[in-house]
Amino acid sequence: MKKKTLALIMAAAMVMGLTACGSAADTTTETTETTEAAEETTEAADDAAAAEETAETTEESTDTASSDKVWVVATDTAFKPFEYTDDKGDFVGIDMDILDAVAKDQGFQYEVQVLGWDASIAACQAGQADGMIAGASITDERKESGWIFSDGYYDANQSMAVAAGSDIKGFEDLNGKSVAVKTASMSATYAESLADKYGFTVTYFEDSPTMYQAVVGGQVAACFDDTPIMASNIKDTGIGMEIVDGTGNDPAAYGFAIFNKDNQELIDMFNAGLANIKADGTYDEIIAKYLG
Repeated sequence: MKKKTLALIMAAAMVMGLTACGSAADTTTETTETTEAAEETTEAADDAAAAEETAETTEESTDTASSDKVWVVATDTAFKPFEYTDDKGDFVGIDMDILDAVAKDQGFQYEVQVLGWDASIAACQAGQADGMIAGASITDERKESGWIFSDGYYDANQSMAVAAGSDIKGFEDLNGKSVAVKTASMSATYAESLADKYGFTVTYFEDSPTMYQAVVGGQVAACFDDTPIMASNIKDTGIGMEIVDGTGNDPAAYGFAIFNKDNQELIDMFNAGLANIKADGTYDEIIAKYLG
């Protein structure tokens, strides 16, 4: 009886030992699986973090590249009061101040190239300049020929001026005479539209000051140019010219222009900045500074 009891006790002990061993193995297996899962989760998190960091770095690089871009803007040499050289030798004017204010508002960098009217157009068309601001009137004809304009930033018309004391009082007095215009300008288009009707010929000049000297010097009988430009020059320089009443056409807006659709960003920034400087009063201050 004692032997049988002892045998039963030993058998029970062996079963308990086997059960205990099985529990330990299961625990070890579960621990190993949990550890491996944790490691996989950590690796996935590290990969996601690395991917995010790479994306952020790429975005920062793109932003930096964009902010480092310097836009090249071409302009005329003399179109007072929109662009001209002042007594101190500084290149100033309404266009220059508007461009500067817009650039500051939008946070872009730019470089102005003073090339002249024709050369500015050519530089933009050849990709040597990104945009142009030079008192360029927004017209359908220009749009059809490849100009891409911003919103208008100033309304102006064109009219005729003659030497002070001239006998010419209107278009009817131009028959058989020669008048001066600036090449490829709205004033040239205006004069050309009247030439046949009133019997005059058109002579072309590269810039306004040279054209004005031709009027004063008697090489031409009159000139056509943007009205505010002539008025400003007559007032500020005392040049011997006068604007003939009743010779103005309908006004059109000046616009910033590009010639390449890839530079649309520049137009978009100009439009946004222009709206902002009009809203905060900066635009009015610029106009008053030059035109009173």
